[in-house]
Amino acid sequence: MAGPMLHPVPVRLSPGRRLTQLTAGLALYGVSVGMQIEAALGLAPWDVLHEALHKITGWSFGIVTALTSVTVLLCWIPIKQKLGVGTVANVVIVAGSVDLTLAVLPTPDNLVVRLVLLVSGVVLNGLATAAYIGVRLGPGPRDGLMTGVSGRTGWAIRWVRTAIEVTVLVVGWLLGGTVGVGTVLYALGIGPLAQAFLPFVTWRPRVEGDVGAGGGARTGH
Repeated sequence: MAGPMLHPVPVRLSPGRRLTQLTAGLALYGVSVGMQIEAALGLAPWDVLHEALHKITGWSFGIVTALTSVTVLLCWIPIKQKLGVGTVANVVIVAGSVDLTLAVLPTPDNLVVRLVLLVSGVVLNGLATAAYIGVRLGPGPRDGLMTGVSGRTGWAIRWVRTAIEVTVLVVGWLLGGTVGVGTVLYALGIGPLAQAFLPFVTWRPRVEGDVGAGGGARTGH
């Protein structure tokens, strides 16, 4: 069975439902990142870099995340990627949500509780990722970089993503970011989790078929 269609769709179609889901998905994404940070057992590759820059600069994790996102967006220019509502919202909402979560959620002393926090954070991240991707309002900065490089070079997305995330992970680790069991768990789990949640949260038009980026309906599968 083919997976759900995920190409961007104009915001004018079902804006209430889609913008609400986008906001909730991005907010939960930030919460999930905060949970993984407070578990203190290793972070996702990009967050290893964010943590390292947070330690070096003294800026909040959210601010570092937002500034990194803006830097990544500058890399969209030569690969001719286009911003969407979801792209801009990603920068703002995730940053604020991460900082709010870190402000109210302490690091547990008990290792078992930390493991539960880590696993819960990774699962929530998978749901949140599916939720904001599923509304089809444009990719996040890092996802757009991946798809843009793939489109311009012809390289398979899996290899582009691997190359980007390994590079980011190594740089973040060398700068002092936390690598551990959580890093491995995230790397192995996030893809299957997001894929499993997508059918339940992907926006679809009311009529049979799919809606193209230009707003026209395409019937059939």
